[in-house]
Amino acid sequence: VQLQASGGGLGHPGGTLILSCTVSDVNLDTTAVGWFRRAPEKEREGVSCIDRRVGSPMYADSVKGRFTTSRDSTKTTVYLHMNMLEPEDTAVYQCAADHGVCWTLAEGAFTHWGQGTQVTVSS
Repeated sequence: VQLQASGGGLGHPGGTLILSCTVSDVNLDTTAVGWFRRAPEKEREGVSCIDRRVGSPMYADSVKGRFTTSRDSTKTTVYLHMNMLEPEDTAVYQCAADHGVCWTLAEGAFTHWGQGTQVTVSS
């Protein structure tokens, strides 16, 4: 299983960034894919998770109503649409995967991890 996150960069407060997680050797119909982030001097935080029930992703309270996760029709890429950005969203973002469905945003539930992509929100 390989995952690669991309799309990070500089965003402005109130703006939008879109992250992509390209997955390989994975059947997204039987795999949960989560987004996580680690801000400086903070613990890693689960942000979102999507599985075969694409209409019911999970979100952390800190991003609910601002971020949405989706996947493309080819089922090889999972996205994180980050809207209404806040400086507190500054972090390294990673995607992770595990067999099954989304039942928690705890990092210990995810086996496979990709490299991170830096997101910085600043005016």
